[in-house]
Amino acid sequence: MAPRLSVGLPVYNGEDYVGQSIESLLGQTYDDFELIISDNASTDATGEICRSYASQDSRIRYVRQPRNIGLGPNHNFVFCESRGELFKWAACDDLYARDLLRRCVEALDAHPEVVLAHAWEAVIDESGTVTQALEYPLATDSASAPQRFRSFLFGSSGLFDSPDGGMIRLDNRGILRSDDEYGVIRSDVLRQISPLGSYQHSDMILICELALRGTFHITPEWLYFRREFPNRSFNTSPSVRGRSVILDPARANRLRHSTARLLGEYFWGYISAIHRAPLSAADRRECYRQIALWSVDRAACRIVAKPVEPIDSLFSPLLNGREVSVRAAVAGQEELTR
Repeated sequence: MAPRLSVGLPVYNGEDYVGQSIESLLGQTYDDFELIISDNASTDATGEICRSYASQDSRIRYVRQPRNIGLGPNHNFVFCESRGELFKWAACDDLYARDLLRRCVEALDAHPEVVLAHAWEAVIDESGTVTQALEYPLATDSASAPQRFRSFLFGSSGLFDSPDGGMIRLDNRGILRSDDEYGVIRSDVLRQISPLGSYQHSDMILICELALRGTFHITPEWLYFRREFPNRSFNTSPSVRGRSVILDPARANRLRHSTARLLGEYFWGYISAIHRAPLSAADRRECYRQIALWSVDRAACRIVAKPVEPIDSLFSPLLNGREVSVRAAVAGQEELTR
């Protein structure tokens, strides 16, 4: 019998943290899931680590790619291999609180209109220490598709509504959204949209398409821990081309894949997402209007409201009097973090 939930974990040279990620998934209070690990031809000890876990737990299916197919195709591969009615991508660097999967599945069961369920995000460093914690900032729970689209579009680029009705740009050094692509998603909805692309920010287009098709449910607890460190793949290649090459090695050909083309694909991704979405004519027009406003703002790079709020007051391991603790929340971390 197929499991209710499939978790896909694409990995490349993840020996430093992949074991911790796997343990945090295997220690979930919800256990009706399969874990599909796709090793993208790693050259370190990743394969040995993953095979060791697979030999101990029948829920794990380990696949090794014969060559590096790129981060994008590897993400698409684990989804194509999935069998569950629900699906979640997992990053090999990140950690997942014991109750994350259970809370997400319960939310999807309770709210049929919801297409994606996730939780608040906290950021951890190499040692597992929480460095940032942020309440989810986007209006992806709105019943209005254009409102969800506007919130995602401007919020994900560092612009948020200010109390006086204008906009405020926040310092982008923080994680300004909850990495929704790592939520639990209805597989039938995910199959209706375009697969993950191989241009910078293609993950944002994928989530945008989901947001245009239904609401998100965010559990107001820090249950997802994103690890930020200098050697994380995208941090080592800050350029548009460099990140696109990580997504797909074929993008290294400068003649066929110029930077202008890569940027154009990103912008066109939003247009295509609106075109494909099951929207009313009025909602479609409003979404096109929002993309036009966003394009003008991005081109002008202007600040249209108040000064930026200091970063330290926005992100803190202690938020609203509640401590965010990896050790207390994540299986396998009891003795690894302070």
